[in-house]
Amino acid sequence: MKAAALALVAAVTMALGMTGEASRAGAPDGELVVFAAGSLRAPLAEIGRQFEAREPGAPLRFVFGASGLLKDRLSAGEAAEVFASANMAHPQALATVGRAGAVQRFTRNRLCLLARPEAGVTADNALDRLLDPAVRVGTSTPQADPSGDYTWELFRRIDGRGAAYAGAYESLDRKALKLTGGPASPPPPAGRSVYAALLEAGQADVFITYCTNALQAQQELPALQRVDLPEDVNVSADYGVALLERAGPRARRFVDFVLGPAGQAVLAQQGFAPR
Repeated sequence: MKAAALALVAAVTMALGMTGEASRAGAPDGELVVFAAGSLRAPLAEIGRQFEAREPGAPLRFVFGASGLLKDRLSAGEAAEVFASANMAHPQALATVGRAGAVQRFTRNRLCLLARPEAGVTADNALDRLLDPAVRVGTSTPQADPSGDYTWELFRRIDGRGAAYAGAYESLDRKALKLTGGPASPPPPAGRSVYAALLEAGQADVFITYCTNALQAQQELPALQRVDLPEDVNVSADYGVALLERAGPRARRFVDFVLGPAGQAVLAQQGFAPR
């Protein structure tokens, strides 16, 4: 019995190591682990390539996902040295309990609509189409993913736009399809934009997402339409980065690189706004 129990413990330990779901065990020696919002996948891949080319050393490993879920994993003890979030609140929550240093805004984003062409969405009718009962609206998941939080703030702003939109929050809150960013959301298909894949599969007619995500999805499926939202209701997304409690000198230099001219240029090329 004792031998069987030890074998079971060893098997579980090996499985955890293989899936990357380590708890308080440190990252592999020499590896710089960066937890980052999924919307940063494309720019951080290029920033990481440039950083490693200019400063050879410990390899970078990015862990991408919904920022709220990443924050929970870090709070539970997973090892990383940098946290780049799609909002300021999640890294600040870690800073408040001494798990991270000062939070710095490093870029900004905003919301756009990504629509199937048959949905008939334009800049002029965007809000009316969102409220149309026949139009299926996909979103990310609030609390788990800042994109969802920004989207529900958008709903509030639409509701407060005037008498013509009274009750919009309740209607949009009820009809929104939380298709991404939640604990039970399926992982994005390998090598594809999850938003393009969901719209192509017909799971929604319109998706409310970051403008950068819409741009990337449109590059994959040019038939998709990227539609700007009215300025008076749109929501600005501030992205924050923080060094975590185990951060070493190389992690500090990586954050400096992201904040510096080279990192900012890559973010701008990917459609992000200056910090």
